[in-house]
Amino acid sequence: MLFRSGTIQNGSVVGGVVTWGYLLPFFLSNLIANIYGYIQNKKTTFKSDAPKIMFVIYIILMIALILFSTWFQGWLVGVLAKVNVAFIQGLARTIAGLAAGFVQMVVLFPMEKFVLLREKKPAEEEAAAAEEVAE
Repeated sequence: MLFRSGTIQNGSVVGGVVTWGYLLPFFLSNLIANIYGYIQNKKTTFKSDAPKIMFVIYIILMIALILFSTWFQGWLVGVLAKVNVAFIQGLARTIAGLAAGFVQMVVLFPMEKFVLLREKKPAEEEAAAAEEVAE
C-alpha cells in the first residue's frame, strides 16, 4: 500500500508506508531538478530550438514518470523486504531508488534526444535538404 490515512508522523515514511510528507517534497524536488535539466539539455547538450509545446509535453511526461517512480520504489521496497537476506533488506530503499532513477533515464534520454529536443539543423544542411526535396 502506498498511502495509508492517519500514518503521517513527522512527515516521513511510517511503518514502511510512504506518506504525503515524504511524497510531496520528493515530487517537487524531482520536478524542479528535471526542469533545470531540461533547460540545460536544451541549451547545451542538444542545442535545440524546440517550441514551447515540447516543454509542456515534457512536464506532463515528468509528472507521470515521478508518480510511476514513487509507486515503483514503494513496490520494490516491499518485494525486497520479503527477501530473507539482511544485506538486501538493508539496501532495499537504495536499490529501489537506483532502479527508479534508471527507469527515468531510460525513458527521458531517448525522448529528449529524438522527440523533444532534436538538434538544430545548420542553415546549409536545411538548404541542401530543401534542394533534394525540390529535385
